[in-house]
Amino acid sequence: MSERLNEDQPIFQQIAELIETNIAEGEMKANDKIPSTNEFAKHYQINPATAAKGINLLVDQEIIYKKRGVGMFVTENAKNIILKKRKSHFFDQYVKPMLKEAERIGINKDQLISWIGENK
Repeated sequence: MSERLNEDQPIFQQIAELIETNIAEGEMKANDKIPSTNEFAKHYQINPATAAKGINLLVDQEIIYKKRGVGMFVTENAKNIILKKRKSHFFDQYVKPMLKEAERIGINKDQLISWIGENK
């Protein structure tokens, strides 16, 4: 938990993304315990309810699960869920606009593929 929070997006979303990134990068694995809402609150100096809201987003998406009285843990399928979600976001945020602009300025598919191949 060394990352800093920014003011560009809601804090609870940033908490959820920090956990997702740790899972996607393999720092947290299936069945690993995640920090508690109080640990997040203390570390980032935020309200525990804000941290809980971010964690509950991940519970709703089946990325983490609760063990009553024990804590929160990473689900078996968490990494796959996160990668699928992030790939979809990547396509919508980067690929679609790139294709639209390429069409607008007359760059064909073969040229795009060529450029991508050159930059491996």
